[in-house]
Amino acid sequence: MNPPTATAPASVLGRVPARDRLALALDVPDRDAAMALVERFGADFGVMKVGLELFLAEGPGVVRDIVSAGSRVFLDLKLHDIPNTVEHAARCAGELGVWLLTLHTQGGPDMLAAGASGLSDGAADANPSAEVPIALGVTVLTSDADAPSEVLTSRARLAEQAGCGGVVCAAPDLPVVTNTVPGMLRVVPGIRPAGAPSADQRRVATPASALAAGADVLVIGRAVTAAPDPDAAAAAIVAEVAAALGSP
Repeated sequence: MNPPTATAPASVLGRVPARDRLALALDVPDRDAAMALVERFGADFGVMKVGLELFLAEGPGVVRDIVSAGSRVFLDLKLHDIPNTVEHAARCAGELGVWLLTLHTQGGPDMLAAGASGLSDGAADANPSAEVPIALGVTVLTSDADAPSEVLTSRARLAEQAGCGGVVCAAPDLPVVTNTVPGMLRVVPGIRPAGAPSADQRRVATPASALAAGADVLVIGRAVTAAPDPDAAAAAIVAEVAAALGSP
């Protein structure tokens, strides 16, 4: 394996406002709580992440509601099943209008390829003029502090070869991922402002340090939603990201 690059390349997203680089994790149990967060923070967080809890509680309807409210949706279900099942599930996600969908790289090349194809086909069938969605290969969870770099490298390369447009990785993994698959979108969870508790995530980073390491999209949840003053926490994160990007 080649050594990681010394400096991260420009974002795959290009020069975009801070809002387009921020995803808010809607880790809440129902639609009302989710839509309250979308309304409250949608001006600053351009992407809303819907995970297992919210999706299982409310189903596809909550995704449609978030898209209708003007936010991109990151559907984080980490699909992992036989290729046929994943293809059809991903097609449904594409029809919903999601921007990002996670597939677990442990599923192998055929499954990843089927998921990536299903996602794009579903989106094209539902709305040919819509933004092309991106399948994300999940590499190593942020709760796993012991995964060797060889696993990360092989999974990132597998995602690229299978047709995924991006990967999900922890901030400390960014140098390896960027060196291995430099053209892929890099989505990074486990983002915490300096001094914030890491909770159950072991590999975390501040917004500015993650961007400096090559992150494209930062996923932020409890650092805002569970903060004593969520509005102040969100404003501080947005300001930090804008300063790091040199953009509004």
